Amino acid sequence: MFLGTHTPRLDDKGRIALPARFRPALEGGLVICKGQERCLYVFPSVGFTEFTRALSDAPFTDPRVREYSRTLYASASPETPDGQGRITVPAMLRAYAGLAKDCVVAGVNTHVEIWDATAWAVWSERADKAFAEIAGEVLPGVF
Repeated sequence: MFLGTHTPRLDDKGRIALPARFRPALEGGLVICKGQERCLYVFPSVGFTEFTRALSDAPFTDPRVREYSRTLYASASPETPDGQGRITVPAMLRAYAGLAKDCVVAGVNTHVEIWDATAWAVWSERADKAFAEIAGEVLPGVF
């Protein structure tokens, strides 16, 4: 389980250091790809397979399934962290997420998200306002 928010910087070679607490789950390899809201998703390799299993079962005759599949798989890049826990974020993915220097790495249960720090601040402010309001819809019967 990935938890917490961290603020690493992207270096001049397009590398980002993964938080130390995330490294053990990712040291065997990972997949980085386009995510929603212009962030990047980082999955352990096994987790990416699990994530995409439902997509593999979806009807390929549906044009939305084909479009989502193309976007996801064409953007996916297998990576292995180096000895310092850094991964290289491919240029296409850096451009998609608008990553320059200051980043946010957020643990989101089964995966990690990488955001541009400014985009995260904008998203977070909006999401914080809605957090209590949507709890009953997202977790019916729990709250």
